[in-house]
Amino acid sequence: MCRWAAYLGDAIFLEDVIAAPSHSLIVQSRQAREARSPTNADGFGVAWYGDRPEPGLYRDVLPAWSDTNLRSLGRQIKSGLFLAHVRASTGGLTSRVNCHPFVSGRWSFMHNGQIGGFGKIRRALENSLSDTLFDQLEGTMDSELFFRLMIGEGLSDDPYGAVSRATNRVIEAARRAAIDPSLKLTAAFSDGKALHAVRYATDDNAPTLYTAAFAKGVGRCIVSEPFDRDGRTWHEIPQSSFVTMTRDNTSIRRFAPAVARLAMAG
Repeated sequence: MCRWAAYLGDAIFLEDVIAAPSHSLIVQSRQAREARSPTNADGFGVAWYGDRPEPGLYRDVLPAWSDTNLRSLGRQIKSGLFLAHVRASTGGLTSRVNCHPFVSGRWSFMHNGQIGGFGKIRRALENSLSDTLFDQLEGTMDSELFFRLMIGEGLSDDPYGAVSRATNRVIEAARRAAIDPSLKLTAAFSDGKALHAVRYATDDNAPTLYTAAFAKGVGRCIVSEPFDRDGRTWHEIPQSSFVTMTRDNTSIRRFAPAVARLAMAG
């Protein structure tokens, strides 16, 4: 499984999350503590927001710990909203287009988890996309396809509903293919204004997710695992939760798509 970190608040240097902390995202790329595998070496990426609506994006296939450009960019780029990800592949090729975050217009998205049985339902899910969204697919990852499904389900107007409906599509496709629905979804996404996250799994065993205030209250982080334990109070996001973070507040509500509940009930 992958590791990721997102930040919203006053502008800080990217390195303050990616590289500087004692258990930074770069450290987690080779020594994760709460992942199935401690090594996340199949590429990395950062999406950050500045003065323009669309985010900047930097991705590569190198392990995050070995890319000196990432550290250099982190020392120079400041942002009040960014998403950063280190990848441990669950089957997709190691290529730049398969590295998170994925971007479409002003939206960015990153994911830790997987769609079980993806090879058996991928075609059905792709066929459910509009021609425009299908043409936007660049890689082969289940994560990117899920992001495109969210866009098609009205992400720009209804983030919670879009994730719920995309989840339902995956579960329905699995049921039609006569396989047990299996989705692990710990993801973050943003339009450059609000930061959203979801922690959900059909088996109630979703990858971890935490949130905490940043130093001196300048903003908040939401992360796969804490990047330090030095006086900061981390709060675990419960299973089946949807998080919306703005500059003024953070809300957490239950995430339980109707079709998912039916599938789990048998």
